[in-house]
Amino acid sequence: MKKPIVTLLLGAAVLTACGTGGTSAPAGDSAKPTATSTGTSTGTSTGTSTGTSTGTSTGTSTGTSTGTVAWGACTDLVGPDGKPATPAAGVECGKLPVPLDYAKPDGDKIDLALIRIKATGERAGSLVFNFGGPGGSGVDTLAMAATAFAGLGKSYDLVSFDPRGVDRSSGVTCGDEIEELLTADLDADQDALAKEYADACAKDSGKVLPHVGTVNAAKDLDVLRAALGDEQLNYFGLSYGTHLGAVYATHFPKNVGRFVLDGAFDPTVTFEERAVIQATGFDQAFAAFAKDCVAKGCDLGADPAAVEKTIEDFVDGLKTKPIKVGDRELTYGLGQLAVITPLYAQQTWPMLEQATAAAIKGNGTILLALADAYTGRRADGTYSTMMTSLTAINCADNTERPTAAHTARVNEKVKKIFPILSFDGATGTCAHWPVPGDDAAKRIDATGSAPIVVIGGKGDPATPYQWAGKLINQLRTGVLVTYEGEGHGAYLTGNGCVMKTVDAYLVEGKVPANGTTCAA
Repeated sequence: MKKPIVTLLLGAAVLTACGTGGTSAPAGDSAKPTATSTGTSTGTSTGTSTGTSTGTSTGTSTGTSTGTVAWGACTDLVGPDGKPATPAAGVECGKLPVPLDYAKPDGDKIDLALIRIKATGERAGSLVFNFGGPGGSGVDTLAMAATAFAGLGKSYDLVSFDPRGVDRSSGVTCGDEIEELLTADLDADQDALAKEYADACAKDSGKVLPHVGTVNAAKDLDVLRAALGDEQLNYFGLSYGTHLGAVYATHFPKNVGRFVLDGAFDPTVTFEERAVIQATGFDQAFAAFAKDCVAKGCDLGADPAAVEKTIEDFVDGLKTKPIKVGDRELTYGLGQLAVITPLYAQQTWPMLEQATAAAIKGNGTILLALADAYTGRRADGTYSTMMTSLTAINCADNTERPTAAHTARVNEKVKKIFPILSFDGATGTCAHWPVPGDDAAKRIDATGSAPIVVIGGKGDPATPYQWAGKLINQLRTGVLVTYEGEGHGAYLTGNGCVMKTVDAYLVEGKVPANGTTCAA
């Protein structure tokens, strides 16, 4: 039987919010845990710039230097199909040098890849995005999703970046092990595969692995703020981006401008708590999908229970009979990822019905494409660093190292809740990770910051609603906005109430009342 390793499956369960606007499948978002890596500074910052944001970028493009960034043409954008993409008008790219190790600010540097879409109206400053992950490319995502934020783009330069350890920003690579992990036989030695994977990551990216944690990424954000010439950081974080934003606000509370955290992640949850609550969230989304499918006339069953059973039986059948798709196979593990991907957004629910109905008839093309979108597999068979970066950042951000026995116990709980997310026989790569984790990014307290708008969705499968309330309590300066609809992240659903509330805050500074609720 083919089965992805547990770190990739459960890690993927919180993957990025990009694509949830209904235009494409989620690019993978694993709104993950915590902390900075060993050997880096974890003390609370004074709220001023680190002083390292000097020097001119030597990016792949040329252009006029603004601050410490040389902006120019974007030359290596990647589209949702994994093929080279042509930037739209007004889109610029650049690079920003930051310390590899903030404990040694005059030591080695890495370049952060940046993208900017200049304001189309009267400019109020910059608005920096992190769309989720950890591991998602902000450069590619903003290029694809710019139209969704066009209203904000009238007042702000829209800016995003590949965080350290992601794609163009010294992205973590692990040899060719990712393909093997995603299609590994269940009867293979999963623990040995996990160790091989971790060893390959150490071989390829050992220099950056100790420094890819979220606390370091938050310090990078402050260097970026200074380089953009902004006294305060205006920020829009989705999914894992809410964790990054919360850590930034903890370390730089006086530098917090207008902050929106959509699809809130609770960084204090344990591996087991996260697995159980996300299984519950996806089970609820699955049930909502089945009910909706039947109401509209469903090819998969006459009632919701029948729809759910059809899909569960189909995925389970892939254990012994994978479906050939060209020279590849839709395996059980890839089938799992393919099914949960469209559950991220109500707009993509019809894709799950259509893709499953086709696969039952022997055509697994759409389902395999959904799995590829989730894992970052490109048309040429190569992968982005989405999954490898996800693992590296999660392992750096957490001292937990679940054993095979612990993982098995957690799996039994998950199977009872949402069998499609089960991971029989799998193990976790963090148990073999070459860098010890750190819990610094679990500690959130933004006392002294400006109000931070936190949005929680009652139908969010990946970052369940209760996490929004918990993050509010940790921040101490949070303002809760509740979205009563379905999907991971609220703004990109296009809900008028949510968009009006967020835009009024970001553009006009109107802080919503705590407890504001937007109907679906």
